[in-house]
Amino acid sequence: MATAVETLGKLERRLTITVPLADVRVEVEKRLKVRARTAKAPGFRPGKVPMKMVAAQYGYQVETEVLNDKVGRAFSEAANENKLRVAGYPNIAPKTSAESQEGHVAFDATFEVYPDVTIGDLAGAEVTQVKTVVSDVEIDKTVDILRKQRVHFHVKGQAGEHGDGGADVSAQTGDRATVDFVGSIDGVEFPGGKADGFVFVLGEGRMLPEFEAATLGLKVAESKTFSMTFPADYHGKDVAGKTAEFTIKLTNLEWAHLPEVDAEFAKMLGVEDGDMAKMRADIKENLEREVGGRVKAQTKNSVMDALLKICEFDVPKVLITQDSERLSEMTRQDMAQRGMNVKDVPFPLEMFAAQAERRVRLGLILAEMVKANGLKATFEQVEAQVADFAKSYEDPKQVMRYYFNDRNRLAEVEALVLEENVVNYVLGQSKVTEKVISFDELMGNNNQA
Repeated sequence: MATAVETLGKLERRLTITVPLADVRVEVEKRLKVRARTAKAPGFRPGKVPMKMVAAQYGYQVETEVLNDKVGRAFSEAANENKLRVAGYPNIAPKTSAESQEGHVAFDATFEVYPDVTIGDLAGAEVTQVKTVVSDVEIDKTVDILRKQRVHFHVKGQAGEHGDGGADVSAQTGDRATVDFVGSIDGVEFPGGKADGFVFVLGEGRMLPEFEAATLGLKVAESKTFSMTFPADYHGKDVAGKTAEFTIKLTNLEWAHLPEVDAEFAKMLGVEDGDMAKMRADIKENLEREVGGRVKAQTKNSVMDALLKICEFDVPKVLITQDSERLSEMTRQDMAQRGMNVKDVPFPLEMFAAQAERRVRLGLILAEMVKANGLKATFEQVEAQVADFAKSYEDPKQVMRYYFNDRNRLAEVEALVLEENVVNYVLGQSKVTEKVISFDELMGNNNQA
């Protein structure tokens, strides 16, 4: 039995649940008899242990289980009778015997309910829809990146299949240098300041600028001594902010040979017949797919920001806490997968509270939008989305099976389709401003809601 619902705050409610002790005792006895059939005790065969001993061993545990079941069932029935949309789980606390009726045990159930979400005036919402064009310039840049990914090096000044690297045999930007070096601070060598056969490519930024500058212009077997000050925020705390004296010796120098952009290069990229036009068309298609995803993400962010502005409501704290816990655990797992030791690293929920509130708030808004406007994901939409994912893989059919054979994976796709349905609906109802941004700007800005 439950009392009337008490309102404690905007979303917080309380119910007092009363359970007759006689009902509890009857159920406890029934469960103990079942437990007795298999109970074991020294000196007794299984199932022959006296009930007093069974009650002494299992009575408290069984009574707790019975009370939890009865209180949970009573709370669920009361919530249904009062048409309460309970958010999260209730906090159940026993009342004192003085507060309970004779022959009964009472509990207070404190909980939050879902808010009523009202969608504001979409006609007044302002949304920015970004557009980006993939031109020949972007294709050329991508070809250059693909060439650099396939670079191979030859000893400078040594004739070979691809030449000797030119008349200048000194270290230049783009060359791969092998050096021996030793560093000291105040005349004393320091840990990590010495290496033999150390290899790096000039111009990639792997070494500090002063180190690279000292290497430039050297020829094989030449040495140079120079001073270098480590940045104050250098990762090596023992040397951060200090000035060291280094001596480096160039022991080997190789020049970079990039593959020619020809039929052989096209074949390297999977174009079997080496057709250059097809290679560029494939690159453009891949770039446009990437651009399409990022454009959608930015437009979606703008839509979500607009919805947050026109929908004001309180969010259940319990849902924010639950999502903060999920985000915290996801962060821990992600960092662990990257090889970081996070065993004893704290991840306070406060770090994730703002992000969690945004996620929960948007989830409630999207649910209301879908329900109010019939924006549910259709099978055809989900199938088309999976097919779009599969296009970029070697075996699209295998990818299709991967999704459709797992209900959880398919649910993730359905959620994406629902979001897209909401985004398209809002774009059709709100004030949309188109904004053309450059390819470089788009690729450098990929924040997603």
